Amino acid sequence: QVQLVESGGGLVQAGGSLRLSCAASGRTFSSYAMGWFRQAPGKEREFVAAVNWSGVSTYYGDSVKGRFTISRDNAKNTVDLQMKSLKPEDTAVYYCAAKASSGSYSMSNRYDYWGQGTQVTVSS
Repeated sequence: QVQLVESGGGLVQAGGSLRLSCAASGRTFSSYAMGWFRQAPGKEREFVAAVNWSGVSTYYGDSVKGRFTISRDNAKNTVDLQMKSLKPEDTAVYYCAAKASSGSYSMSNRYDYWGQGTQVTVSS
């Protein structure tokens, strides 16, 4: 069992930066791939970024490539999402998720555990 708690959301102006953090409970954190997803009102949940168990391999959705960076610290049981050059269309609830199985990193139904989400609002 893994419990995930996101933090760091808030209101930021377009062009600004924000750093989200996800703290995980449990001693098996390093065995999970970790991902960030987001969901805006009236839209489907969208893949943002993912990192494999070791932190060596990272994956990004097309809309955030070059602006967002995912990283993890297995000693601290945390995974962060550094967001730069934020746009109003980045406004959404951001969710942290953990995946035990192999396969696609971008499909939300591959993830086993989810956090409650943190709101990010980017004003124009």
